Amino acid sequence: MTAPDSSSHYFDADPDELTRLGSAPREVTWTTHGITLTATSDRGVFSYGSLDRGTEVLLSLVPSPPSDGVFLDLGCGWGSIATTLASLSPSSEVWALDVNPRARDLTSDNANRLDLTNIHVAGPDDVPTGLTFDLIWSNPPIRIGKEALHDLLRQWLSRLSPEGDAYLVVQKHLGSDSLAAWMIDQGWRVDRIGSKKGFRVLRVRPQ
Repeated sequence: MTAPDSSSHYFDADPDELTRLGSAPREVTWTTHGITLTATSDRGVFSYGSLDRGTEVLLSLVPSPPSDGVFLDLGCGWGSIATTLASLSPSSEVWALDVNPRARDLTSDNANRLDLTNIHVAGPDDVPTGLTFDLIWSNPPIRIGKEALHDLLRQWLSRLSPEGDAYLVVQKHLGSDSLAAWMIDQGWRVDRIGSKKGFRVLRVRPQ
């Protein structure tokens, strides 16, 4: 497991390491799409103590979500994306997915704190087979390695509904353009919707 700060990216799940790190909750407040939210982060979970720059860019560039549908926050961390989606679209069903148990607990606690009853927090094996998503927002874990990242994206992008959209934020120097090219080779349609602060936001859709 990597250091307990913003360099630790989602898929860190070792419970012994989480115990060793201990808990030191920190509040995070952010504003996007006309709403302001406050949530709790903690050690051992990505973006501890602040909204990470990639997610900040994603939230600043993506269009507002539909008023309803089934949405996915892939690699939810402490829930910044999931709570944003659920707040903007209270009639939606938002799935917040992470393998890190502390991340899942934080997202559940933050959803309760914000009175968001439309968030389902889950591990990868807990998502119902056959469930498809109308929208995916994600700051994907590039640092897990190319092969693992490709496997992750194959698994979850394949669950987009026929008219669904996925919005991914990726650092330019960590291979956003090569990742876009790979997804095109896999048969998805990929468009760059914007770049900011060294990141690109990609829209991915089924062919």
